[in-house]
Amino acid sequence: MNVLVTGNRGYIGVVLVDMLLAKKYNVTGFDTGYYDGCELHAFAQPIRQIKKDIRDISEQDFIGIDAVIHLAALSNDPLGELAPGLTEEINFNGTMKLAQLAKKAGVKRFIYSSSQSMYGISALDIELEEDNSEKNPLTAYASTKWQAECALTAMGDKDFHVICFRPSTVFGASPMLRCDIVYNNLVACAYTTGKIEIKSDGTPWRPVVHVKDVSNAYIAGLEAPLNLVAGQAFNVGIPNGNFTVRDLAEAAQRSVPGSTLVFTGEHGKDSRTYRVSFKKILTQLESYFKPEWDLDRGGRELVEFFKKVNFKESHFRGRECVRLKQINHLQTLGELNGNLRWVQVGAFHAGS
Repeated sequence: MNVLVTGNRGYIGVVLVDMLLAKKYNVTGFDTGYYDGCELHAFAQPIRQIKKDIRDISEQDFIGIDAVIHLAALSNDPLGELAPGLTEEINFNGTMKLAQLAKKAGVKRFIYSSSQSMYGISALDIELEEDNSEKNPLTAYASTKWQAECALTAMGDKDFHVICFRPSTVFGASPMLRCDIVYNNLVACAYTTGKIEIKSDGTPWRPVVHVKDVSNAYIAGLEAPLNLVAGQAFNVGIPNGNFTVRDLAEAAQRSVPGSTLVFTGEHGKDSRTYRVSFKKILTQLESYFKPEWDLDRGGRELVEFFKKVNFKESHFRGRECVRLKQINHLQTLGELNGNLRWVQVGAFHAGS
């Protein structure tokens, strides 16, 4: 099968491509290269690489493609708030252009990387389900993910099958590591500074899932029978996959023996808290999605990764691992303009 992976040079993308290649898929990557040069070590390359902005995708890019896994997006709330109009342009309009051209080209499966952020703030006496729980997106990023899901699902028909996955907050080692996501941040902080400071009271809930388990969910979207996945949305997580920030911090501390953990409480109680149900994916796709990673195993993996790449506090706090800092860096150099387009398309740019 020929699979086009957008955002293949990002945190999840490089892990997913490696796993797809191991399963003998023919992978075409599609990525604009914002984070080129941020890699902490080399990674597997797709069979073919298209370096292009998602807003500029064309019919020719789908020649020979059977399925699409769409990861490319402005990837978190801080980036989304940097330019809310651009978030809609890239995350929604770019996604719809991609899907329309894919459908026209005869692509059979369109797998969309959505987000649990669409649930927003919710009551904690229930775990949020895919189809029956209220959607309450609070940010530009969350809103565009939910809008795109609705529009994509409406496009589905007997020849074009849309499958939406809503990952928990991802953690785990990747050559394109991110430390602006919660568990990676905690383990990296413990490893590079010897301490973890939590500025809330530690009570908010956060569902988390390992990057390889998320990648396996997308692969399940390629491999599961259409009657199980077509037109469906799935929360992606593990059994008992909801954790308080305190749980996450204590697991990070276990991963780095001798590190200290302090709850300052200076920010009080964090209102961003939610618990998510993973019953649907764990039952409906039980033969295809088998999560293998828990917090402790993932924490140990991160520490081994840090040792391997000689990870320093400068990496942890720098543009290599903090997406907004890399975008700001490229804009400061004049290599990206205010619309997050390359000033000179195809030119060598910092971090390449």
